[in-house]
Amino acid sequence: MKTIGRILLKGLLTILPIVLTLYFIYWLGVSAENLLSGPLKWVLPQGSYRPGMGLVAGFIVLIVVGLLVNAYVVRRVLAFGESLVLRIPVVKTVYAALRDLTGLMRGGGSNELERVVLVRFGPARLIGFVTQEDATIPGVGSDASLVAVYLPMSYQIGGYTLYLPRERIEPTDLTVEAAMRIVLTGGLQNK
Repeated sequence: MKTIGRILLKGLLTILPIVLTLYFIYWLGVSAENLLSGPLKWVLPQGSYRPGMGLVAGFIVLIVVGLLVNAYVVRRVLAFGESLVLRIPVVKTVYAALRDLTGLMRGGGSNELERVVLVRFGPARLIGFVTQEDATIPGVGSDASLVAVYLPMSYQIGGYTLYLPRERIEPTDLTVEAAMRIVLTGGLQNK
């Protein structure tokens, strides 16, 4: 009986990420279709709307927004709107966290994880991500001898940012993606 349960669990753990990913894509498509079908039906002549046009309109909106964000005026308007949102007590916490998370995924900016290092704690080594080479500690200032290293916790529970002397870190050849996979799964992906 334990063998059957173990086999079922392995099957579930194999299928679950695939099913959840497919469901997320399906949900995203249905949500875009439902959200944008109303305005399209209002704008288009009676009877010319076809299923799927909302999804196509969603892609077009994303492309247009992506292009507009490069414009100086749009960036200024978005910055002003963001400053208003960041004044609302509960909303600012949620918004700032989501903005920082998407900033990490987007990369290419100051929020990019620059490289993977090992941080020494006695005989132990922790995988960390350099976020600033010459660390600037908020409220204290900049210190060229310190490096800001983010140490995520397994299973995406949270993490810590440490400001460490350069001699406390060791470089690695790991890519950010490979290191993140190791950390977030608690090293289980290696088995």
